[in-house]
Amino acid sequence: MDNTETAQEMSAHHKWMLEALKLARQALEKQEVPVGCVIVHNEKIIADGKNEPVQARNATRHAEICAVDKIVDSYKTNLQEGLKVLSESTLYVTCEPCMMCAGALRLVGLKNVYYGCSNDRFGGCGSVLNVATDVIENYGQELKCVGGIESEEGMRLLKTFYTNTNGNAPQPIDKNKRIKQTTAVDSTEPVS
Repeated sequence: MDNTETAQEMSAHHKWMLEALKLARQALEKQEVPVGCVIVHNEKIIADGKNEPVQARNATRHAEICAVDKIVDSYKTNLQEGLKVLSESTLYVTCEPCMMCAGALRLVGLKNVYYGCSNDRFGGCGSVLNVATDVIENYGQELKCVGGIESEEGMRLLKTFYTNTNGNAPQPIDKNKRIKQTTAVDSTEPVS
């Protein structure tokens, strides 16, 4: 977490993250990956979203995209005003935005993202790739990302989903017991 945040600011961040966690729980109830988010402008939630790729049959329907779509829909007649509001808003999401979402948030001009747990497989705010701050020509300004807010609960929900809900998920492997597989090459055989 950013050490420059005041106690009052941190309290507000936790308050909004608790709202995002409610949405993540709703996603879990619908057998979706439990990620939820809220977009806050002037101390008020102006949009929210939860993962819905299974329900929508569209793999891009992540919580962040759903929330941004609500802003776009509500400002259909004045998209410039909607983009201005987004640039003045903060997004709270229970898990680090994936690379796709981090890129989309940057493109719409959002400046601040606070997230719960890290996303070690697809994270776009530094866990895997730093789409949020990498210098990318014509890709909007940098996105300030701060993680670790209510991270334990976000991770608990994800673990619940992957161990109990998702019948298609592979069985978890204890990283300490994982056997590294290598391919041996017989040096006496000609290489084709």
